[in-house]
Amino acid sequence: MELLKAIKERKSIRAFKPDIIPEETLKGILTLATLAPSAINLQPWELYVVSGEEKERLSRRLLKSYREKQISCSPGNVKLLEEKFTKRGVASFELMNPYLERLGVEFNRFINEGSCNFYGAPTAIIICLDNSFSKARLVDIGILLGYITLIAYDFGLGTCPIGLISAYEDDIKELLNIPENKDVIIGIAIGYPDWTSPINEFKTPRDSIESFVKWIE
Repeated sequence: MELLKAIKERKSIRAFKPDIIPEETLKGILTLATLAPSAINLQPWELYVVSGEEKERLSRRLLKSYREKQISCSPGNVKLLEEKFTKRGVASFELMNPYLERLGVEFNRFINEGSCNFYGAPTAIIICLDNSFSKARLVDIGILLGYITLIAYDFGLGTCPIGLISAYEDDIKELLNIPENKDVIIGIAIGYPDWTSPINEFKTPRDSIESFVKWIE
């Protein structure tokens, strides 16, 4: 598949089929994804690929913690955000809500519980970073994440980055035996999209580059 086609067509998937992803497929995706650039080739990422019963156990643990702690998805300190950012968030909610109404679920519950359950995906990828690295290496993690989402699309799979899980880092570390000196940065839900679900009809729009780019000559 052409790269530009994948960039234009890829979107976050929030409903998955239960079909198991072959291990060789996952290995192929991650082998290609780890060709991503990183500062002085440090390749600082560490990945935990969780499938099957272990993934179900992880989802149950995260859902239990969410219901106890009620830490929700958040863009940050809304009071300090520029209006253009909050407008985009509100617009995304308004655009997604009709699809959720068709499913009969409320936005906050769907997003928060869905994140903790990786939206029902058969596999979750947990990306970690040794806390000896500076925060600058989060850039490398972001590049890797972009590679994974595009390569997975080329393999016929859907993905959804899951940021909320970092709020439940202690639960993840305990369950997956992740060393204390590793920080949980982000998760990725990955699987075969369920195209019968209304939510997978939804795709967020993007502003024109005039909203982001300043030309200096």
